[in-house]
Amino acid sequence: MGDVSHARDEVRRARYAVAAVFAVHGAVTGTFATRVPWVQEHASLSAGQLGFALAFTAFGASCAMPLAGRISHTFGSRTALRGLLALWTLSLMLPSLAPNMYTLCLAMFAYGASAGMADVAMNALGVEVERLLGKSIMSGLHGMWSAGALIGSAAGTLAAHLGADARVHFALASAVLTVLGLVVCSGVLDVQPAEDEEPPPRFALPPRSALLIGAVGFCAVFAEGASLDWSAVFLRDRLDSSAGVAAACTTGFMLTMAVARIAGDAVVNRFGAVRTVRAGGGLAGLGGVLIVLAGHPALAMAGFALMGLGIAVVVPLCFAAAGHAGPNPSQAIAGVATITYTSGLVAPSLIGGVAQATSLMVSFCVVTVLACGLAVFAGVLRTAERGGRAEVSPRVAEVPGPRP
Repeated sequence: MGDVSHARDEVRRARYAVAAVFAVHGAVTGTFATRVPWVQEHASLSAGQLGFALAFTAFGASCAMPLAGRISHTFGSRTALRGLLALWTLSLMLPSLAPNMYTLCLAMFAYGASAGMADVAMNALGVEVERLLGKSIMSGLHGMWSAGALIGSAAGTLAAHLGADARVHFALASAVLTVLGLVVCSGVLDVQPAEDEEPPPRFALPPRSALLIGAVGFCAVFAEGASLDWSAVFLRDRLDSSAGVAAACTTGFMLTMAVARIAGDAVVNRFGAVRTVRAGGGLAGLGGVLIVLAGHPALAMAGFALMGLGIAVVVPLCFAAAGHAGPNPSQAIAGVATITYTSGLVAPSLIGGVAQATSLMVSFCVVTVLACGLAVFAGVLRTAERGGRAEVSPRVAEVPGPRP
């Protein structure tokens, strides 16, 4: 009995450690997002050129993500996560050092590659802890990511308000987050593969049953990625806001995301997945309308806050729905994860391309339409089971990852 209790305590400690890893990962994203206008000005880029450079984030992640499973298989989950998270925190410095579009493209490729590999490794460990605890924790882990992003963006808001050079800001943030990452990684599970275990596959293609679910997740994550990287630019360029106010808009967006994710399980348990996503789509659509019509920074900031509130819980519910959608839950969830993750990476560059061809207002019209699509297509998250119909629970099904 003592051994069982000790093992449970270790798993609980591992849960807190992996939650801290999620927060560190999110803090890097939040730090970068608030200083995108500075990076754009430093490299003398138009909206289209900035969008093109940001596309290399998706390219880097797509190339590198398949390597994460093999790295964890080779070195064990703890060592792999420690190294990959350090690469991610250190890569934060690269965008601020880029003097032109070409060097920024290279910087964003490295930034995206390290982000994707660390993301895969930490989610695989989160799923393993969830399995050992026997209850859902993934929503809370993603809430910790949002909390970390909020802290990073709050610090970035202060730095932007003070007119700090982003090269100095990113160097200090990178140093602090690297140290924190190394410390918290010492407490995560150290999952080692069995001697006869084959390395994980490089790719997990989504089955047909996961495509509609993935499309819903695509809409939510597209809106998230667009708001995260372009909200500050929108306020600065369209509404002539100061750097501090523009950065504060990004912080407000991430605040509503964090609060909604933390409270999301209780809402879903009461109202069900479909009604929750429909209501969220309505809120996000209303937020998009406010953004597009905004003539004052306060109205646009309220719109971005509603956008964050509406889309926050969609992705965890998509993962849960995928787990009930077909005969191979792991493959379905991996497919949905691939679709949604890709959406978040390509959204910023697509927004930049549309803005270059038309305007940022038109770009956020596209975001608004996709957000409204959540309310229209939320029904695909309703799972049909033998003997009746059951709402999808907020529990996240298991995804492929390193196994003990």
